[in-house]
Amino acid sequence: MDATVVWKGRMSFDGTADSGFTVQMGTSPDVGGDNDGVRPVELMLIGLAGCTAMDVISILKKMRQDVTGFEVRAHGDRASEHPRRFVHITLEYVLTGRKIDQTAAQKAIDLSATRYCSVQASLDPAIQVEHRLTIRDAAGE
Repeated sequence: MDATVVWKGRMSFDGTADSGFTVQMGTSPDVGGDNDGVRPVELMLIGLAGCTAMDVISILKKMRQDVTGFEVRAHGDRASEHPRRFVHITLEYVLTGRKIDQTAAQKAIDLSATRYCSVQASLDPAIQVEHRLTIRDAAGE
């Protein structure tokens, strides 16, 4: 896998990788930026949430769970001193569906965390990653 980041001026950059899609990155005015793009550290959190979301929904489909809505909410706590790395990340999986089996959902999350999510596996082991599950019944839909 290869990625390229191209400087666009001031503190603005465009990043691309093998997929060919472009992501605009920037920073806030207080550090010389124009507030015109996603922060690189935000991309890490988005990447983690996206990676595990793809794993979990794929596993739940194979388990024949009737999922009608799904999101992963990620919250990262960062160190107060530079390099302000993540020290704790909470991932909340919010599943909406009909008769979602909590045991199956937890198994899907555990499989993602321990076996399939390459982003989580690439994080420093010192970063504590906590997983929470919320299931909402969609029986009335």
